[in-house]
Amino acid sequence: MELFKSIVSRIIDISDTELHSFVNRFSIVEFKRNGMLSQVGKVPDEVFFIERGLVRVIIQDGSGVEHTIHFAMEGQFIADYASYLRKQPANYSIQAIEDTRVVVLSRGAIDWGYENLACGEQLGRRLAELYFSMHDDRIKMSYLLGPRERYNEIEHVHPGILSRIPQHMIASYLGISSVHLSRLKKQK
Repeated sequence: MELFKSIVSRIIDISDTELHSFVNRFSIVEFKRNGMLSQVGKVPDEVFFIERGLVRVIIQDGSGVEHTIHFAMEGQFIADYASYLRKQPANYSIQAIEDTRVVVLSRGAIDWGYENLACGEQLGRRLAELYFSMHDDRIKMSYLLGPRERYNEIEHVHPGILSRIPQHMIASYLGISSVHLSRLKKQK
């Protein structure tokens, strides 16, 4: 929980008393490799903060093919935010790529933070801004960069990630085949 406390303290001014009251409303959950944090069709009622490990966000197309659309690692928040906010069934699944430890922020705990923390609304707004920026960068990367540049950008966006995930997931994230990814890596 120390990493979570550190991140929140960097985002907003928060007293030790407030932070203690806030984190006491959360739980810690461990997911084994390939475990599902969230599944398509279920209404998400929590946001996850990754203390240790790595997850991917998966969407399935109309043909049933899985696509990795995002990765999140230590020190990052993850959820199907749109579905969480709208209280609608999730469109994404979130899967642990390796053994992962998360702080689970339930809807009730988040709402408590908005109502009781002096800077609770500010925390929510700043996290929403970070989420929006991340998705905007991802969309731009998908359309403005070629496969080689997108591959090079992964390490910049997610330091150390290339050695932690299977190649087929990297290829899926980049929107290319595993064969094309192999060629890109050989050319490097």
